[in-house]
Amino acid sequence: MTHNPIRPWRNIARRKSRRIMVGPVPVGGDAPISVQTMTNTPTADARATIDQVRRAAEAGADIVRVSTPDEDSTRALRAIVRESPVPIVADIHFHYRRAIEAAEAGAACLRINPGNIGSAERVREVVKAARDHGCSIRIGVNAGSLERHLLEKYGEPCPEAMVESALDHIRLLEDNDFHEFKISCKASDVFLAAAAYQALAEATDAPIHLGITEAGGLMTGTVKSAIGLGSLLWAGIGDTIRVSLSADPVEEVKVGYEILKALGLRTRGVQIISCPSCARQGFDVIRTVEILERRLEHIRTPMSLSIIGCVVNGPGEALMTDIGFTGGGKDAGMVYLAGRQSHKMSNDEMIDHIVELVEARAAEIEAAEGEAAEGEAVGHEAAGREAAGRAAG
Repeated sequence: MTHNPIRPWRNIARRKSRRIMVGPVPVGGDAPISVQTMTNTPTADARATIDQVRRAAEAGADIVRVSTPDEDSTRALRAIVRESPVPIVADIHFHYRRAIEAAEAGAACLRINPGNIGSAERVREVVKAARDHGCSIRIGVNAGSLERHLLEKYGEPCPEAMVESALDHIRLLEDNDFHEFKISCKASDVFLAAAAYQALAEATDAPIHLGITEAGGLMTGTVKSAIGLGSLLWAGIGDTIRVSLSADPVEEVKVGYEILKALGLRTRGVQIISCPSCARQGFDVIRTVEILERRLEHIRTPMSLSIIGCVVNGPGEALMTDIGFTGGGKDAGMVYLAGRQSHKMSNDEMIDHIVELVEARAAEIEAAEGEAAEGEAVGHEAAGREAAGRAAG
């Protein structure tokens, strides 16, 4: 959001973690919280998987994970990595050879639990492959697949069992002097996941990957993820997120960004603030917002837009958004720019007009950012010449 400033009471103090790299994407430290998703195509079908990866990337995914359960999948992975616009994480379960093959195929990260792939020698081989090929590793603890000895010890999946599992896996990597890893502690139960993540955040400085696993369909999964991930992110926990939905991966990316936008942690595209509508509305708010959401999907520049049906809350909301429209009657409403009344607009022409205003505002913001970046580069260049001159003198 560009017009609405960040107030002190909105600040979130993020947990301090060390930074690793997933390909060119930094995770942890002060890096932006990255948004991930996972393909659901057969990985051996490289073309279908590449197409899905590209759609996810266009929606804003920073990192995409693909499952590699067999040799056909790891063979296809090389082409997928080559054509992907974002780093690819190879999802490995149990078979250490798949991890080595994925590293050789160019995966940026391996999702693997070191304790589940066999002997200490096999762990060393996987770590060597990761190190040789510049891969990071994600340790993925899941309440649904905890080790048998932990279930026997604790009697059921619980935060203590999950964190103990996580620390055991961490120890295997650190014993091999490997520290380029992040870690997750997922459960489908919101309370269990939140408690496990809170304990994990205190036990390690590794970057944390957040997720409520197997959250459900688009509606139920979104609600569960917003509650679980939102509460953790609000507490400053989390360096990268994946919303797990039984839906198109693109929807996972969209929901992920909406959670981050709601907390002011990251912005991308237009944030529409709209009323639920009532008998006071001067135009069809619900239909208008549905159309605007579709027509503004191509905008990547962060900005805010308020669409309010009447003058009860409309002017107040418009004060805090880049662009606003408030219903003033059955035929026309008021357009606001940067929080100020600008001009009236008929309801019939309002949608096209708002799209034009948003596109124009996006172009202005991008141009200003480009000029600022150019000025900064010139400043660095001048400083470099001055330093060189002093050295020569």
